[in-house]
Amino acid sequence: MERGMNERIRKLRRQSVTVEPTISLERALLVTEAYEKYHGTVETPVLRALTFKHILENKTLCINEGELIVGEKGEGPQSAPTYPELCCHTLEDFAIMNNREKISFKTNDQDRKIQEERIIPYWQNRSLRKAIFGHMSPEWVDCYESGIFTEFMEQRSPGHTVGDGKIYQKGFLDFKQDIQKALDTLDFLNDEQAYEKKSQLEAMKISCEAIIRFGQRYAQYARELAEKEKDPGRKAELLTIAANCDVVPARKPETFAQAIQMYWFVHIGVTTELNNWDSFSPGRLDQHLHPFYTKEMEAGTLTEDQAKELLQCLWIKFNNQPAPPKVGITLKESGTYTDFANINSGGVKPDGSDGVNDVTYLILDTMDELKLLQPSSNVQISRKSPHRFVKRACEISRKGWGQPAMYNTDAIIQELLRAGKDIVDAREGGASGCVETGAFGKEAYILTGYLNLPKILELTLNNGFDQFLGKQLGLQTGHATDYLSYEALFEAFTRQLQYFVDIKIKGNHIIEKIYATQMPCPFLSVIINDCIEKGMDYNAGGARYNTSYIQGVGIGTLTDCLSALRYNVFEQKRFTMQELMAAMEANFVGYDYIHNLVLNKTPKYGNDDDAADQLMVDAFNAFYHSVNGRRNMRGGTYRIDMLPTTCHVYFGSVMGASPNGRLAAKPLSEGISPEQGSDRQGPTAVIKSAAKMDHLRTGGTLLNQKFSPAVVAGDEGLENMVSLVRTYFTMDGHHIQFNVIDRKTLLEAQKRPEEYKDLIVRVAGYSDYFHNLSKELQDEIIARTEQKFN
Repeated sequence: MERGMNERIRKLRRQSVTVEPTISLERALLVTEAYEKYHGTVETPVLRALTFKHILENKTLCINEGELIVGEKGEGPQSAPTYPELCCHTLEDFAIMNNREKISFKTNDQDRKIQEERIIPYWQNRSLRKAIFGHMSPEWVDCYESGIFTEFMEQRSPGHTVGDGKIYQKGFLDFKQDIQKALDTLDFLNDEQAYEKKSQLEAMKISCEAIIRFGQRYAQYARELAEKEKDPGRKAELLTIAANCDVVPARKPETFAQAIQMYWFVHIGVTTELNNWDSFSPGRLDQHLHPFYTKEMEAGTLTEDQAKELLQCLWIKFNNQPAPPKVGITLKESGTYTDFANINSGGVKPDGSDGVNDVTYLILDTMDELKLLQPSSNVQISRKSPHRFVKRACEISRKGWGQPAMYNTDAIIQELLRAGKDIVDAREGGASGCVETGAFGKEAYILTGYLNLPKILELTLNNGFDQFLGKQLGLQTGHATDYLSYEALFEAFTRQLQYFVDIKIKGNHIIEKIYATQMPCPFLSVIINDCIEKGMDYNAGGARYNTSYIQGVGIGTLTDCLSALRYNVFEQKRFTMQELMAAMEANFVGYDYIHNLVLNKTPKYGNDDDAADQLMVDAFNAFYHSVNGRRNMRGGTYRIDMLPTTCHVYFGSVMGASPNGRLAAKPLSEGISPEQGSDRQGPTAVIKSAAKMDHLRTGGTLLNQKFSPAVVAGDEGLENMVSLVRTYFTMDGHHIQFNVIDRKTLLEAQKRPEEYKDLIVRVAGYSDYFHNLSKELQDEIIARTEQKFN
């Protein structure tokens, strides 16, 4: 038996990792039935709530053999629902999803028949995806198709929703009472929005009734299974499940198991209502569960092993839910089954004291023993965090499967305070998705898409003309040879950057209004602070805080390109701009001398070289000032963060060769990490370079580091790893994560994937099976520098 896993958990884990992902059309059919019945007869929020209720009253229930926490989004593990009201897949989409080698979802003839005869006829002209593209300007469409930016909401709904402690202190009968009080106090005499608020609140109330009924159905189903069960032990477990579902989600949980089941019902509810990008996360799970754990341990009704088993069951439930199927550019920007639920552990309490507790270590043990892709697990490390905690996190990380990621609590709090959050809300916040910060349970912090920073420089060198699309996309600021100084070139770059950010935000404004008016999410609104009090939907600005993010991609590549231009063309005059452009046009074939100079003889970001790092700071500041503080359509503002998911591979594929020697179509740098192979002075130089960026002005930055296992082996290697993390965080670094694997293993896994099916690597803000990655992404990870401590 594997350490820490009993037979129950081994079986459930085996099922979770071996079942092939499939498309489930049950939700699509139920949504269609609800719209056919209710559309045009009720207000839109109520329509969405009645649709939610129809799904939860009729969807197939699933209690897997041996499990203790119940509920699936589809009919069973790895069954992925579709959301035709957002994105109505074509039959061609179905064929692609079924047949593609990576991230496939199997369909059958019956699925295709249902899609063709029921789903497509109703939704092909009604989906939000069609509405979005129908309202975008030609400039926006050209930018999207050329890979200047992406759009998160064209196949998924606004996301980054994270829970706080309220669902452990209230049941949905309590939430329903809160909603009724808000309804009773509506002022139709003086409030011109009272009618709209009434619709929103009635929708929230219906959603509460829907989730309560869902729990009741599971209680009844568990009892039906118990009646048929021959094994007395399993019979007792099923009756306990039924008893738990009698309590939650209608009333607040009283036990550790009920608290976990409460969260899971809410998770299923949020992700069934809409396919939020990213999926719903439980926030500070260790702090939320600790009171239940302590109470039961003292009463003798729970043991440590039982608590860990329940956490393991929850981890498997997360892993059973693949990200909703994606196609086209959306797949390219996030090519993974991972749905980015992110567990925060550690950090601080609302009063600012250390937040590490007994459940924190149980969670670390759970992630260590199960080694599942989902949920993404992180540790929040503050200056108050005990050494034992940080050491245990690094001990797990050096095992080489990419978890946990490590976040700087003190930096996160400062980031949130600078963005206008209350101190308690900031302390209770953290990271979700990849690295993005928010006030848990109180903020709608919505990622709107990735921005291709190096491509904007490419357009700057080509007078705004995009060679990939063959169109004039940008401003005509001049050709590369027209710039007589580096300063003139950088000024043109900042003008182009502002121009493309303007196009992106104009599109975002339209998309936000479409979601606010056509796709409210009343269930999610119930559990996010101030939506009930305002009588306003989460998608319309109902949350206490409302932030929109644009994610910058390729800062390392951009910096090295700027350095190559400034150092070689304008300062050292090693070659002319005309010669460099010719070399890039030829993909450096026949230009070995120039290629060698820009690759190996030019200051590079990631080496604690002030000449290069200052250019990174300048580029970062230009991006920051083009975005930060601008108003969104939900009463909030725009911020930036720096992460790529898999978009750095896609963005590189739509570009030619770059001034830094990067070849055409090759990936860009990921996160704020240096360009692959350019960081040659060790890990401390990398963190010193990265720390020159003002992380506190962002909503998150992502830094990857790679070590061979030998470098972090033994007590000395482990302490070096701990010291690196602590040191980076004292310099206000936001996040760091590790791949601990050698190049030889990765090359062997690429050649013989069948022998390395269990090999997991850290990609960007998530881990994935190496064999599930595209060849381009595998190559990019292999090319990352293997660091060594001096």
